[in-house]
Amino acid sequence: MPVGVMRLRLEHGFAPVFDENSRVLVLGSFPSVLSRENGFYYGHPKNRFWRVIAAVLGERVPQTIAEKEALLQKHHIALWDVVQSCEIEGSSDASIRNVIPNDVPALLFACPIERVFTNGAAAHALYKKHLYPKTRLDAVRLPSTSPANAAWTLSRLIDAWRAILPEEAQP
Repeated sequence: MPVGVMRLRLEHGFAPVFDENSRVLVLGSFPSVLSRENGFYYGHPKNRFWRVIAAVLGERVPQTIAEKEALLQKHHIALWDVVQSCEIEGSSDASIRNVIPNDVPALLFACPIERVFTNGAAAHALYKKHLYPKTRLDAVRLPSTSPANAAWTLSRLIDAWRAILPEEAQP
């Protein structure tokens, strides 16, 4: 590890968003520093998650945590992260080590999830390693909404993320 870089063991810190009607589960990897500070998912202002989800669902971009939760629940989408705790440097997915996964199997038992999607390569790899052996439910990897994924424009992300819609609603 480079001098001056400290990897801390951190806990996730907030609950999944779901209800008894959730049909789709979107999993990230682990909350960023700003998300942890804000106490909710995708709290970095440059992360495009909420803009993408709103566009895909034909809704306005939610601003508050309550609006974000309501948007997801209205469209039967559950949201959580793969990792419950880990060692991590800042917000770097590449630095995640010593993972303890979230109890996604319990979430799948609590609501009728039909499809699982991961937000980016790291979330997908972590899901395959830590959760797929328990869930046996394949996950579809979607391109990351992180600002680090600058190669994907907002419009390309929106097109790709339309995969979360029910088949009859897809263009």
